Amino acid sequence: MNRFPITTLTEGNSGLQLEAVALADIAARFGTPTYVYSRAALESAWREWSAALAGRDTLICYAVKANSNLGVLNVFARLGAGFDILSGGELSRVLAAGGSAGKVVFSGVGKSRAEMQQALRAGVRCLNLESPAELDRLESVAAEMNVRAPIAFRVNPNVDPKTHPYISTGLRDNKFGVAFEDALALYRKAAASKHLKVSGIACHIGSQLLDPAPMAEAAAKLRGLVEKLAAEGIVLEHIDLGGGLGIRYDDEVPPSMRDYTAPLLATMEGRKEQLCFEPGRSLVGNAGLLLTQVEYLKHGSSKNFAIVDAAMNDLVRPALYDAYHQMVAVKASTTPAQRYEIVGPICESGDFLGHDRELALAEGDLIAILSAGAYGMAMSSNYNTRGRCAEVMVDGDKVHLVRQRESIESLYALESILP
Repeated sequence: MNRFPITTLTEGNSGLQLEAVALADIAARFGTPTYVYSRAALESAWREWSAALAGRDTLICYAVKANSNLGVLNVFARLGAGFDILSGGELSRVLAAGGSAGKVVFSGVGKSRAEMQQALRAGVRCLNLESPAELDRLESVAAEMNVRAPIAFRVNPNVDPKTHPYISTGLRDNKFGVAFEDALALYRKAAASKHLKVSGIACHIGSQLLDPAPMAEAAAKLRGLVEKLAAEGIVLEHIDLGGGLGIRYDDEVPPSMRDYTAPLLATMEGRKEQLCFEPGRSLVGNAGLLLTQVEYLKHGSSKNFAIVDAAMNDLVRPALYDAYHQMVAVKASTTPAQRYEIVGPICESGDFLGHDRELALAEGDLIAILSAGAYGMAMSSNYNTRGRCAEVMVDGDKVHLVRQRESIESLYALESILP
């Protein structure tokens, strides 16, 4: 196994470098903390997904929630990607980045009337519905606009994805999707409406999946339902098999895209519908890192602390999920290695980025927090009135600023004091 899960990260004469650019040079130019992405890694992951699906009519819809930076979206738009979105804001981002509305799938349990109107005006590929109430609302909106809304139901197959409970979405007690046993009646109702156009069916059971078997089980249940619909004359254009493929953070051994998709393709063998997939983490997770600098080293009686300038507002996954991210010093040090709690400056005991990490550090040293391309910047906040990070994209020997660091003044620019 390679030392780094980010394949474009290597050790050079100036320390760690992403593609052909030294991380120390990025820190000197853009400051820290900063999210750093590799275009080559993004495109490599895309090519692996495309190769795994070669020979079958498919559409890869990148899950925008994983990383919604315009630079990242634009890379995928240039590659011909579709997009899986969860809000009107994400739709606006996709269009601003050059994405095609006709390749957009709009998921999510709480679409507002305004978001439905926005999606129908833009001409999205499909709206994935997740409740009978949402069906009624969309039918009403489409009638008011005098259009036919393309729809699919996200069906909950009640399959255990064997992942973290916070990112499990396919069980009976999750908020997502319509119950499998209710789906047939809902499709009958939608097919009878003159303001709805049945386009497809969707299923997504969770994230960071390391075993293809649960999704293959869900796909088999989905195929059975598709065949029942066809028997009633309800013909679908596409079958959406979701995303969720996991990545390596530590010592996980996730399946390749080919090994993950092979049982799904086999399950759908003989079906003529286009197959849609919604990868997010597996496209961007190991294409990015968070670059941070050590502010202080604090040696306690029982623990040593490395206090860095990144914090839980920049990368919340460790505090939220107790998630693990590899951490490596950007440059080799002659300082003896010690075990550190890697923590930020926020006034919360949960403000940690890593526990018990053996690193050789001195104040001012740089640390690269790996596998941070997914659910890093996208979940960041301004807690403690901290401006969010800069984001940069490395492209060979070039570096592009794809998001400026937020100024403190911008954080309260929309606020006002009382007269």
